[in-house]
Amino acid sequence: MENMPALFMDLAVILITAGVITVVFKWLRQPLVLGYILAGFFIGPYFPWFPAVKDATNVHVWSDIGIVFLMFALGLEFSLKKLKKVGITGAVTALTELAIMFLIGNTVGHLLGFSDMSCIFLGCMLSISSTAIIVKSFDDLKLKQQSFTSTVTAVLVVEDIVAVLLLVVLSTVSVSKTFDGGELVMSMVKLVFFLIVWFVFGIYLIPTFLRWMRKYMTEETLLLVAVGLCFGMVVLAAKAGFSTALGAFVMGAILAETIEADVIHRLITPLKNLFSAVFFVSVGMLIQPAVLGQKWWVILVIALSIIIFKTSAATTGVLLSGKPLKTAVQSGFCFCQIGEFSFIIAGLGNSFHVIDPDLYAIIVSVSILTTFVTPYMIKGAQPFYEWLEPKLPERVKKYLDEYASHSRSGEDNGVSIRTFLRKHLGNALLYGVILTAISLLSIGLLRPFLDHLVADLKIPQIWSRIIGLVGTLALMAPFLWAVAVKGVSKRNIKEMFDTYRFSLAVVIPVLVLRYFVALFTVGVVVAGYVDMAVGFLMVIAIIVVAVVLFSRRADVFYEQIEERFTKNFNSRQAQASFHIPAGMENEFAMERLRMTPSSPLAGLTLQQAGLREHYGANIVTIERGDTIIDLPPKNTLMMPFDVLTVIGTNEQVNAIRGDIDHDAELLVHDHSDHEMHMYRYHVETGGPLCGMVIGTSFLATKHNVMVIAIERNGSKIVNPPRDTIFLHDDMVWFVSPEKLTIEGFEKKMVEI
Repeated sequence: MENMPALFMDLAVILITAGVITVVFKWLRQPLVLGYILAGFFIGPYFPWFPAVKDATNVHVWSDIGIVFLMFALGLEFSLKKLKKVGITGAVTALTELAIMFLIGNTVGHLLGFSDMSCIFLGCMLSISSTAIIVKSFDDLKLKQQSFTSTVTAVLVVEDIVAVLLLVVLSTVSVSKTFDGGELVMSMVKLVFFLIVWFVFGIYLIPTFLRWMRKYMTEETLLLVAVGLCFGMVVLAAKAGFSTALGAFVMGAILAETIEADVIHRLITPLKNLFSAVFFVSVGMLIQPAVLGQKWWVILVIALSIIIFKTSAATTGVLLSGKPLKTAVQSGFCFCQIGEFSFIIAGLGNSFHVIDPDLYAIIVSVSILTTFVTPYMIKGAQPFYEWLEPKLPERVKKYLDEYASHSRSGEDNGVSIRTFLRKHLGNALLYGVILTAISLLSIGLLRPFLDHLVADLKIPQIWSRIIGLVGTLALMAPFLWAVAVKGVSKRNIKEMFDTYRFSLAVVIPVLVLRYFVALFTVGVVVAGYVDMAVGFLMVIAIIVVAVVLFSRRADVFYEQIEERFTKNFNSRQAQASFHIPAGMENEFAMERLRMTPSSPLAGLTLQQAGLREHYGANIVTIERGDTIIDLPPKNTLMMPFDVLTVIGTNEQVNAIRGDIDHDAELLVHDHSDHEMHMYRYHVETGGPLCGMVIGTSFLATKHNVMVIAIERNGSKIVNPPRDTIFLHDDMVWFVSPEKLTIEGFEKKMVEI
């Protein structure tokens, strides 16, 4: 094939090199991600003694796909409920770390002699950790289900969101050489707007679609649908001006709330492993020995600053958020590297020519160095905590325990003005975003479509405007009711005035805001279809008619929408046997774990396994195919591929997980040394077998032999019944795990 694309050769070099080197790293018991990076260095343009990649552009496209699959898999393992649970932790930790590292990066940059603009960019590069590297390290070290990883994940999500904002700010600064606060605010508003729209409509539509299609779905079609939805959201995120990684994570988080999430994660894991390997190999290709030689001390200073100060800053942030010292240390030690977003920020500075020429190469080298360190830092967190904790003064340990305990007990359960504001302002934000999205889609897409349609049909344009306006307002009606009417009545308002102090100064402005949101969004739609003056009168008329005639109908319609949304949002959680009460969520954990064939517990009864005695955990249900065994008795067998619902503390569930979801040491087992021997025996009159019954013959009872066939009168009886009698001239075929030397059989028994 003379015109074979260069990508074919490149992939052969990449995958073969990565495969060989990762086998060596597996033998050395080192994280595989390090092997991928080393493989990338060998096949990169800066290592001349090895076949090099020829088409780097296509390889980088594949690496971008790897980031997409990594983030998609991360989203599938994530949960909006978990984000809500650790949301404050994520925000406090991320902002603490970002603020400290920006100052550290800026200071280190000036000490190393970089320009002012380079120092600003360096501070931003050092602030953002690598989601891809941390997730891959969790996979390799089998830590994904540890309790502290949910905290790390929440921080990474906040960091990725902040990174998007930083790209906008740095772009503005690079062009204008000034800081534009208004641009930052608009970017934040835009991001919040799109996240709410994507999650609300995604959770409402996608689980419903999957539920309708479930009986027609095979694993093949589910994989195609899931990957298609992932890349569809990636495109939407890119069109909206955000990173592809954010789009992949959002779709993963949406699908994580469906009952198909576990199956989708299993199906996309091979794709994730393949493309993420290409991503890490492409990172290794960026290592430049020349830069390492000339700027080694600069690289070392920046890398040490990241490892020391970034780890300390993240640990401090987790402590400030109210987590125990052990969780803070385990979480903080994960944030000791920079990665893909740092490359993007450095590339942005290069494209605008506002940073020093060597800074990009330095940052890549620093990223490689800190990536090598990351798995060891994660593994070293537990030993470091065990060394540190006894050395802390008792007064400090008591203060940390009281601070963490106070943070967990947290919020006031009584009625407060804060509760009222959170409820009603949240209502205005959520439904205001939904109504704005509907109005923008109507004006931007529906109106041009209807205008072209009536023009083709030679119908007056007024009809397209009427149809578009009425249809849009009908679609908006339930959400208008929710933002303006839901939870607001004379009785409720009186209760608010009786309950809340300073109610006139708080309740009335909030209610006015809700009415304004409804009025404004209706006005936007009407103004988009008719003249502004006419539109203003129509708005008033529409509101009056809606309140008088359609409020109850909109109420019912909205309740149906909310019921469907709530059902979809809780569909995966509904698979659990029961729900742990809110007040006990910190004490109990409940997970559904699949029993692997290589599990040491497979084939044992619950009593033999001693789960309660050895682990302290309980099995609530066992799912076996279509059968569910509730509160299984102690003599119940645990079989491969059973799904066990386990309840206990986080430590107990984590301890039992390793034995239930157990990976075999070897992917493929060699059984070539295990041999069954096959024999053929000719029955003669007067011989040892003639006239005997298979079930009572000495072959089965004394010599562990199975008869598999009898050839009689030219035909074969396969797997003959136990009551079959051996007759003269039968040819008997049997197997045994042993080398047989049966007395009286030697002359007529032939081993095949």
